[in-house]
Amino acid sequence: MNVQVCVNCVMDTSDKSIVFNEMGICNYCSSYEEKKMQYIFSDKKEEQNITDLKNRIFKRKRNKYDSLIGLSGGVDSSYLALLAFKMGLNPLCVHFDNGWNSDTALENIQKIISKTGYDLQTYVINWDEFRDLQRSFFKAGVIDIEMITDHAIFASLFKIRKKYKIKTVLSGTNFATEQDMPPNWSWYKMDAKNIKSIHKNFGELKLKTFPFMNSLKWEMIKRFQLGGIFEEPLNLINYSKNNAISELNSFFDWNYYGEKHYESVFTKFYQAYVLPVKFNIDKRKVHYSDLIRNKEISRDEALIKLSTPLYPDKHEFNQEKAYILKKLGFSNEFFLEYMNSIPINHSYYKTDTKMINLLERLYYFLKPRKF
Repeated sequence: MNVQVCVNCVMDTSDKSIVFNEMGICNYCSSYEEKKMQYIFSDKKEEQNITDLKNRIFKRKRNKYDSLIGLSGGVDSSYLALLAFKMGLNPLCVHFDNGWNSDTALENIQKIISKTGYDLQTYVINWDEFRDLQRSFFKAGVIDIEMITDHAIFASLFKIRKKYKIKTVLSGTNFATEQDMPPNWSWYKMDAKNIKSIHKNFGELKLKTFPFMNSLKWEMIKRFQLGGIFEEPLNLINYSKNNAISELNSFFDWNYYGEKHYESVFTKFYQAYVLPVKFNIDKRKVHYSDLIRNKEISRDEALIKLSTPLYPDKHEFNQEKAYILKKLGFSNEFFLEYMNSIPINHSYYKTDTKMINLLERLYYFLKPRKF
């Protein structure tokens, strides 16, 4: 089967939804060109953006904490904490612990907290419940096993925001390194109905403490800013991953962990083995393509990186696989059967997609227009 690769980035037809124009440029690169000027700033404009953001945050401040930051120990959230420190903010930092943190991530978090003096609250998920959920998602055969972590992170953040009456939530979401994800490579993270449906079919424990947030509430927060204001500071500056890593290393003695989201032991195994082997998805293609468009690496450099194995060290792979299967309570026989089974779409189970589509259309008609 012939594989077509974008002439500008490294996205290819392993993404079934990709479209190329007559010049061989993919729809992601075309979309980037249409949007990029919204995220490129002069020094003066960048400074003004940060000043305006700081003023907005201080205006909303109700108590000791002016904002909330979810701190994973990864590049984006760590740089967000550094930016907040430079701005003179006093956020409450929240770390979500789902039992899969790498040592590097935890060390990075401690270095950041020690240097900034910020308060840190660690939200420790009930491991038995979370393990049961992860096992359910494997048994369901769906692609986005990570959606339960993402869902719980957002839900727990807004739960803590409400407890401390913090109005502003700062997000590390950014256009520079997260421009587009193929729609078939993940699922809507806040689809609580989908999570509950999968667990109902395959779970063994009752979910008493898992932090759910229904899709309607999330959309009201995200799109209409009801119950909290969602700010994205990294979209107000000329954000660069390479520059961020350099600054973090210099300021905090921060250490990089290899690839995007590899601060989690499970995420590394999921992205480096489960996705490419079972689903024919190599997320490095998305991440490197983002960096190519952001002029942080060349296309040739990206192609060389893609030619290297996702797990170059077989011993490391065997160790991590054994650790993850043991922790989840899966036998080698079950895992082999899982890897060879036909993937099941999330929509096979109950979902909130109809309501989300309706809300998106409503938001489109109600949002302010610029003329």
